[in-house]
Amino acid sequence: MRSAVAGLACATLFVGLAHADRLSDIKARGSLTCATLSGSEPLAYQDPATRKYIGFDVDTCAAVAQHLGVKMEHKPVTVEARIPELALGRVDLVAAAMGYTKERAEQVAFTASHYQIPLKVIVATSSGITKFADLAGKKISANKGSTPELHARRVIPSADVVTFQDAPTAFLALQQGKVQGFAIAQASGSRFVSETGGKFKFLDETLAWEATALAVKKDEPALLAAVNKALEEMEASGELDAMWVKWYGPTTKYNIPREKKLTPISRF
Repeated sequence: MRSAVAGLACATLFVGLAHADRLSDIKARGSLTCATLSGSEPLAYQDPATRKYIGFDVDTCAAVAQHLGVKMEHKPVTVEARIPELALGRVDLVAAAMGYTKERAEQVAFTASHYQIPLKVIVATSSGITKFADLAGKKISANKGSTPELHARRVIPSADVVTFQDAPTAFLALQQGKVQGFAIAQASGSRFVSETGGKFKFLDETLAWEATALAVKKDEPALLAAVNKALEEMEASGELDAMWVKWYGPTTKYNIPREKKLTPISRF
């Protein structure tokens, strides 16, 4: 009986240790399962010709895996599934437009922020609106529950922020004249501006900079440290800059400089 109890204790201890060191599991299996979004250009989307997933987040996953000395196993996920997939242990790492918030930090462990995206407001070019103050008393659309909505309310309290279920609908409201501004991250809003032939533009002012990072499961300090070390190596070698230029640089339709470099998440 005593031996059975001791055996059970050892087994429990073994399981606990195994779950406490996911990095060892990754090294043992030789692969890093990394989740990205599935239809978010240029972060992660299917190449129309090859049907393979490509994008900045996919490249980031592959580079982190290489620095860990393993291969990447890619898994596309939805926005809603990002954190549950991580919490359930179905993926090792999430690289899926994970904007840092204190609420999310209670659910996942964020790495250092590897880029920051400016949150902007789009207006009609012919509207005469040139600065945030011009939106006082006017309506601004935003994706419901998004950080642009949050910061539009904070930065332009004199405007009426109207929310929609998705970005295309929020932009349609601007096109139809139902609102006079549309708050959105610059990376996501660039396609709306570029595809409408100059009829819409970003205001020069910025609502906020959204810190974006990778995420691992809570209580995996060895994996978190290893991914942070990989990001530091990628920053020092210029690898992160090169990937950014490839997907967001001046030869792309986004043309967004990577103004903010790798920053410890504790600074946010």
